[in-house]
Amino acid sequence: MSVTLRPAESADLLPVGALHQRSRVAAYSSFLPAEALADPTPEAMGEYWVQRWTWERVDHLMTVAERNGTLAGFSYFGPDDAGDPATGLLNAIHLEPSERGRGVGRALMVDALTNMRARGWRHAVLWVLRDNTPARHFYERGGWRPTGQQRDEMIGQALTPQLRYTRPLQPPTPPR
Repeated sequence: MSVTLRPAESADLLPVGALHQRSRVAAYSSFLPAEALADPTPEAMGEYWVQRWTWERVDHLMTVAERNGTLAGFSYFGPDDAGDPATGLLNAIHLEPSERGRGVGRALMVDALTNMRARGWRHAVLWVLRDNTPARHFYERGGWRPTGQQRDEMIGQALTPQLRYTRPLQPPTPPR
C-alpha cells in the first residue's frame, strides 16, 4: 500500500510524540546508552510537540505520513536557526521503526524540500547526530552535504555531537 502525506493537525501531535520517541530509541540505541533514551516518555514527547507546535505553527510545517490510516512518520521544518532568510531548517524526519527502508523517509524529505522551495528558500540545512550513520547516508543520498559545522547537544545525560548539512533548493540554472 502507498503512503499518503498531509499537513499535521492538533490531534496528530500526541501520536507524533510517541512515534518520535520510538524512532529515537530505534535509531540511536546503537550509540547512546539506554538511560539517555529512556526520557522523555512517549507521553512527555507528545506534550513537547503540543507545546512546540503551539508556538511555531505560524512559520513551521509538520507533515505526517500515513500507511493504511496509521501514522508512519513525520517531518518538521521552519526558518533557519542561524537567521538566514534564504535558508530553511529541516528540524526532523522520524519514522515508525517498522517503516525504515520502505520509502516513507524519502517521501517526507522530497515533500519537505518541495515545500521549502515553495516558501522561496534557496538552501536547506539540518543537524544530524554525528554517530547516526544510517541517517547521514540517507541525507547524503538525498543531495545533502556536510558544512563542517558541529555542535554538541544533550540527549538525556549523553553529550551528543551533531553535524550540520546543507543542500541547494533551487534547481541549477541551465547553461546557455
